[in-house]
Amino acid sequence: MNDLLRVGMVAGEISGDNLAASLIRSLSTRTRVECFGIGGPAMAAEGIDSWFHFSRLQVNGFVDPIKRLPELIHILLHTRNKLLAAKPDVFVGVDFNFFNLLLEGLVRKAGVPTVHYVSPSVWAWRRGRIRQIQRNVDLMLTLYPFETGIYAEHGIEACFVGHPKADELPLQAVPVAPIRRQLGLSSDSTVIAMLPGSRRSEVESSGRDFLAALVLCQQRLPSMEIVIGAANADRRLQIEALHRELAPSLRCTIVDDSLDAMRAADLVLVNAGTATLEAMLLKKPMVMSYRLGKLTYALVSRLVQTPFFALPNILAGTALVPEFIQDEATPEKLAEAVLKQLGGESDALLQSFAGLHKSLRRKGGERAAEAVLALCDARRRDGRKDGPSVST
Repeated sequence: MNDLLRVGMVAGEISGDNLAASLIRSLSTRTRVECFGIGGPAMAAEGIDSWFHFSRLQVNGFVDPIKRLPELIHILLHTRNKLLAAKPDVFVGVDFNFFNLLLEGLVRKAGVPTVHYVSPSVWAWRRGRIRQIQRNVDLMLTLYPFETGIYAEHGIEACFVGHPKADELPLQAVPVAPIRRQLGLSSDSTVIAMLPGSRRSEVESSGRDFLAALVLCQQRLPSMEIVIGAANADRRLQIEALHRELAPSLRCTIVDDSLDAMRAADLVLVNAGTATLEAMLLKKPMVMSYRLGKLTYALVSRLVQTPFFALPNILAGTALVPEFIQDEATPEKLAEAVLKQLGGESDALLQSFAGLHKSLRRKGGERAAEAVLALCDARRRDGRKDGPSVST
């Protein structure tokens, strides 16, 4: 494609901003490209004309979205109008599912091909969202290989492009000694990393379980060192308060980089979510736990359609790492699992982790660019209303 490619894009958070920036870079190596929409600093560095800073889209909790609904609707409609006036060749919504799926529907009705980058977790829960995706999305770009199957079942074009963290982190486990020295940890002791989550509610529930479990572990192995990763400044303050309240005797180091905490560790005690993937990519054995409020769990558990919660288990289709959900997530069971993992043989597990890492390492920005260009080429070639066939 030698013509100028005009691409509308919206990312509403840091992870999406980084993905979109990688996509813009890869498109720019293949064709002349002009990008506009909504983005953050990474997209700005790649030259996007951003009509709003992506921080305008960010909301927290349950009350904030309701209070800011008029502003968000204004941004949605204003962005739609500017996109249609700009006449892009394609629109790419990067993650930020609620806003982007609505916007994709609005611009697709006007004839703009649409791409959604990062699949919603329709394979896990709320499969009803598939109908909205059918209406609004021409091409879905997925981070995980198993995600394309559900879209194929519903006649939606999908392309697996790989996970950016798999490209970013090395295939081989890195030595722990340098990072331990940096964090003030012993080079020859057993180190456990605690990752209680990035949300206040997660730290409040799982953090309590984790601290109590690690007290039990340290009683059994007095030389054990604990490093706790805080997702941000607010979570650090919360963790420090819980430590003072619940486990003042626990010897631990709190750090502001969760990846560094995991890099230094022999084993990770981790909340469900992306941190389980990061621990796998760092080749760290782990014990995963997750707890919700009783009412929330009663509702969510009826909607969940996956037997596993930890991403390594979901990717492998088998229980590679132990999971403790809700009432099973007691300090005693977590401590027992941590000690058992430390005493077990890990070679087979780490080989499985390495294999999964390789399967996710696809140079995602390049794959995404190829898929977007294939969509645009097909539209320019034959003007079809339906999406092209894209290799998965």
